[in-house]
Amino acid sequence: MKRRERTKAPIICLVFTVLAAVGVIIGLLINSPILIIIFLLPTAIYEVIRTEGKSTKVASIILLVVLVLEIPLLLFNVDFNIAEFLGAERQMVGGFWLPLGELTVVGPMLIAVLAIILYTRTWGTYTRWLAAVIFFTTLALIYALDPASFQEMLAMAIQQGIRRIR
Repeated sequence: MKRRERTKAPIICLVFTVLAAVGVIIGLLINSPILIIIFLLPTAIYEVIRTEGKSTKVASIILLVVLVLEIPLLLFNVDFNIAEFLGAERQMVGGFWLPLGELTVVGPMLIAVLAIILYTRTWGTYTRWLAAVIFFTTLALIYALDPASFQEMLAMAIQQGIRRIR
């Protein structure tokens, strides 16, 4: 990476962190998940630009695609239960159990898992920073979409974290 890009990275990451935080605050206050997504998009785009490894590049691209696809799903109020379609309550993704349900909620859950994968598989400080911003913003997005799913996902994440520590 060029020296000039490295010197700008902290400023860019800070701006995107503030932007995502503003999106979370306003989005939760006015109950607008789409606003949270719109404010998170620059961070996800920059994450795609910054990732360099094969698996992390693929993960960041999928993350961005799922985030973009979430917008029309919410705009058109798509009601599709992926758990019923697949006949399963959860699915293993990248070593993490992902609870299944409404597609509009599963998308952000997948984004959260991908952000964890990016954080754990990348070496770059700023790429990890962006992954953390994406993860925490996505948690707020899940909460805005469905507080019950948020609680279920959080409980499952804690259980998986405890299992990994042991």
